[in-house]
Amino acid sequence: MVLEGERTVASVAREFGINASTLGSRVHRHRIVQDEAADLSAGTGPDPGAGAGERRAAREAGVLEKAAFFAADHR
Repeated sequence: MVLEGERTVASVAREFGINASTLGSRVHRHRIVQDEAADLSAGTGPDPGAGAGERRAAREAGVLEKAAFFAADHR
C-alpha cells in the first residue's frame, strides 16, 4: 500500500491503528534494506555477514511486506 505508492503512511497507519511515525520508520527501513539487497546482488553492497542490525532490518522488512499483502487482499 505505502510501498507501492498507492496510499500515504498516515492513512495506512490510521487504518491499522498504529502510530504514523512507527509505520513511516519501518517503511523507510524497508526501503533501505531493499536498496542494500539490490546493491548486494550487484556486488556493491555490504558484507553478507555484516551485523545483527541488518538482519533485524531484513526481518522487519519481511513483516512489513506480509502486512502489506494482508491489507491489500483482505479489505
